Amino acid sequence: MRNPALMLLVIVFTLSSTHVQSADYWNQFRGAMTNGYSPSDNLPLKWSEDSNVAWKTPIHGKAWSSPVVWGDQIWMTTATSDGKELFAVCVDAKTGKIEHDVKVFDIAEPMFCIPYNSYASPTPVIEDGRVWVHYGSAGTACLDTETGRTLWSRQDLPCDHLRGAGSSPIIFRNMVIINFDGADHQYVVALDKQTGKTVWKTDRTIDYGTDKGDAKKAYCTPIVFEHEGRLQMVSPAAVATISYNPLDGKELWTVYHGGYNAAARPIYSHGHVFINLEGGKRLLAVRPDGNGNVTDTHVTWTCGKSTPTRPSQLVVGDHMFMVNDKGVASCLDIKTGEPVWTERIEGRHSASPIYSNGRIYLFDEDDGVARVLAADPTGYKLLATNKLDGGCMASPGVYKDSLLIRSKTHLYRIATE
Repeated sequence: MRNPALMLLVIVFTLSSTHVQSADYWNQFRGAMTNGYSPSDNLPLKWSEDSNVAWKTPIHGKAWSSPVVWGDQIWMTTATSDGKELFAVCVDAKTGKIEHDVKVFDIAEPMFCIPYNSYASPTPVIEDGRVWVHYGSAGTACLDTETGRTLWSRQDLPCDHLRGAGSSPIIFRNMVIINFDGADHQYVVALDKQTGKTVWKTDRTIDYGTDKGDAKKAYCTPIVFEHEGRLQMVSPAAVATISYNPLDGKELWTVYHGGYNAAARPIYSHGHVFINLEGGKRLLAVRPDGNGNVTDTHVTWTCGKSTPTRPSQLVVGDHMFMVNDKGVASCLDIKTGEPVWTERIEGRHSASPIYSNGRIYLFDEDDGVARVLAADPTGYKLLATNKLDGGCMASPGVYKDSLLIRSKTHLYRIATE
């Protein structure tokens, strides 16, 4: 192709087409936009075991990873409860039939995992023809989505998760990027997504203020965005959050906030990064235009009231909506961090909510109850209460106009009849 202008046009069209295609699918933890926004505006409002269930498929083992989607395939991981066998499962989105049930790793001596967690909690990430599954230091692998065959795997990335793994992998350009924040090792690593070879690895430079490993662990999944022309990846950890250049792993800025067990995925919106963790400043808004230690210069606000430790937040318009672990729903002014309304609802919550067309979907852990709220800053407005047989530890996904709800025992496709 000798015409430079035509060549540029083809490149732009190709990149745009790829972006649009990936945005159509729930391809990673919290969806393609990384913020819990559904690509569909027509998700069901009401359902039960007897209504609006397109199909219900049992998933063996114990696992809290979320379903991810590409085309008509739904992938998730699972594991035996003792962690000795780690699997990847593919379900046909149209029929609910299992297409692939692949044992990815056999683990002779699994690390300890608390009963509240699972040996397959990290959510996979998927693209056309490939899915990347991750089980913490037990292993990471790339599978062919057509055959289920393992294309490459790594089991040499050390980390004592102490209570089980939780950080999910992300894809950026030619790399799979993963947080490892354990009791013994804390680092971020980028692997070539085609070969699994290490592209870069950066140790955390955080002053944790203690030698106690329990205070150094975290379970967070990073985000990549561009702010004022600067590409960056924000990666929360215990005690501090670091922004890296995702191309080479070099640090850009660090904010110290205290706390530990960071699990909620950060959000980039309104020119800020919103970071949530257990303890410390709990929830904070940080301007991402700094360099070095920005603790005293770039924190716009903090909030310590009714914040979650596991469910991620939603930003809708100029407000942030969230539910905490104990079932307190609330709405904040995104510019000030001040609470607008707070409402106690029943049930414990770990799953991150979904937003679609003015509605917020919340899923509890124990009773299989899902509440649909209006994304209304003027007050708490319950639109529907739905119940399935089992509770949800996994965050839901979306396929076309359907909800994909993974209970502790089954995967459901919820669709309006």
